[in-house]
Amino acid sequence: MKTKKEIFCKAFIERDASFEGVFTVAVKTTGIFCRPTCPAKPKIENVEFFPTAKSALRNGYRACKVCKPLEEKSPSNISQLLNYMENNPSVEIKDTNIKKMGLDPKQVNKWTLKNYNLTFDTFQQIYRRDNVFQQLQSENKFDNISLKELNGKFKKVLGSHANRDNCKNIICITRIETELGTMIAGATDKGICMFEFADYKMLEMELRQLITLLKFPLVESDHVHFNTLRKQIKKYFKGELREFSVPLDLAGTDFQVQAWLGLKNIPYGSTITYAKQAAALGKPSAVRAIANANGKNKISIILPCHRVIGTNGTLTGYGGGIWRKKKLLELEQNILKR
Repeated sequence: MKTKKEIFCKAFIERDASFEGVFTVAVKTTGIFCRPTCPAKPKIENVEFFPTAKSALRNGYRACKVCKPLEEKSPSNISQLLNYMENNPSVEIKDTNIKKMGLDPKQVNKWTLKNYNLTFDTFQQIYRRDNVFQQLQSENKFDNISLKELNGKFKKVLGSHANRDNCKNIICITRIETELGTMIAGATDKGICMFEFADYKMLEMELRQLITLLKFPLVESDHVHFNTLRKQIKKYFKGELREFSVPLDLAGTDFQVQAWLGLKNIPYGSTITYAKQAAALGKPSAVRAIANANGKNKISIILPCHRVIGTNGTLTGYGGGIWRKKKLLELEQNILKR
């Protein structure tokens, strides 16, 4: 008997119109979500399925401009508004603008609440935010844009409330140089919530997910946790530190957090398989789920997913690149030999 995912995959490959409204398909490599009939054909291993457009939005995906899944349930007058948003992605739409289109702001708000469980203000904020990500990805990339520019872009999208004075309600971001390249660090008042290589192809999605999960805006700023992280990462690469103590703020499901914390139990310089990691958590049959959770770990090195390898001993599944995984393991193993 085929699983639901297998059925959805087949429907998406065949562009089966009978599945319209049954699921939306999200592409991990591009950060967009589509209708089942979308002409775009990404690799199946790069997609995941959501029951509604609302679910895809909540998980940080943006709507495809080709198949326009947000217009699936929209009446013609709402479609006019959505088309305006698409053509003017950086413009904040106010009640006066809506009225000029012959629409009632209250009805528009009622429609977004009904279909996406979001107020229209939040709905368009997400839309403008995702447009910023799209621009960054296509024009600058995250590995060479200045933090000042990034901060400026997000302030325009997320509003003037994103400021340094309200440190308990923002995600501070900064750039940290390491022996293996530039990394982007994120911190909340609770602790480090991101430490990822700047050239990681999924960095865009991880930033979107942080905003969605933590419900805070990004602001370029220093933070006391960054000072601790800089000192500890420097000691780590010198071989003077084997376990990080910097506070963490883990943004994920209960299962993901359990898997991530389990990574800290893997001894320095050693490796385990995904199967052994699953068994250590008391979930021996959850090997695939463990691998998937590791892939969504947003805090590299500190939570050492580089110490998890394939059953046959191969170095698989590392967002920072297999060459970095190899370098990290070599570093730790060489330190142990001293």
